[in-house]
Amino acid sequence: MSTQPLPEERVTALVRDAAAAPSMHNAQPWRFRYLRDEGVFQVRADFGRALPHADPDARALHIGCGAALLNLRVALAHEGRRAVVRLLPDPDDPALLAVVRPAGPERGEGELGALHPAVHRRHTSRLPFAETEIPGTLRTALSDAARREGGLLDFPSPWHLRWVLELVEEAEARNRTDRGEAEDLARWTHVDTAVADLADDGIPGYAFGPRRLDGRAPVRDFAGAGRVPGRRPARFERSPQVALLSTLKDRPEDWLRAGQAMERVLLLATLEDLVCSPANQPVEWPDLRWPLRDPVSGRGQVQMVLRLGYGPPGPGTPRRPPDEVLDIEP
Repeated sequence: MSTQPLPEERVTALVRDAAAAPSMHNAQPWRFRYLRDEGVFQVRADFGRALPHADPDARALHIGCGAALLNLRVALAHEGRRAVVRLLPDPDDPALLAVVRPAGPERGEGELGALHPAVHRRHTSRLPFAETEIPGTLRTALSDAARREGGLLDFPSPWHLRWVLELVEEAEARNRTDRGEAEDLARWTHVDTAVADLADDGIPGYAFGPRRLDGRAPVRDFAGAGRVPGRRPARFERSPQVALLSTLKDRPEDWLRAGQAMERVLLLATLEDLVCSPANQPVEWPDLRWPLRDPVSGRGQVQMVLRLGYGPPGPGTPRRPPDEVLDIEP
């Protein structure tokens, strides 16, 4: 069944929204293809932008592409369109992660479309957060947002949180002396201002945030073992608020669902004036990832560790323009 093709300017605008998604080290490991004759989008992996050390199985790559897929669905819903999605439709083409067919309006898409104002407002914040507690009703709403996309979002109990924070500290300590981590940072961080001004991907030095002087906030230090001129220390929150995003299974399809769940949570959090930064360091080490699970419930495979709270929004990071990530075919 064919769909009336969208005008090129609408396709470009939709992809610009999709590409505002977060990804590990802002590698933006996605491409989009619009098949005009079929009226469908393809969301494709750009494996040349994978992180071979920190993400050898391409789990984080799939999660980032899943977040971009959710943004595309949000943008379509904002226009009153329903997105019919097929994940991993071709086993012989592992780069083809999803096919999205815009369809007519359907009840229930309004809630998804209401997230659209947050698509370009959402930025990772590596700044200190306030000690203000997130209300229980909002925690429930965030967990429900994840559930709608097939994810599980849990806020650890105090004793479990202490364990999670210890695992983050252990992973961060390993990263500081790990050659592979240094290679990833060398490729995807831009300390030099002149280089950062020209880059359309990666993490610029201005987005590193301050060095942690005190507190237990699980913030990745993108400076690694190096130094950033003018970067100052700051005191972070003593009682960080952390959520674990999990899926029941651990297949590429689940990673894509985790990315959609994560982005739905982050967009809702943004609308509720929350800020967030990922704390996924232990997920990148196989022997540290498994212990992240709640040993009482024992459910799920942890895909993301999210630090949430109230605080200043982070700066925007660069994005590749649509003409670099979008192909429109007749």
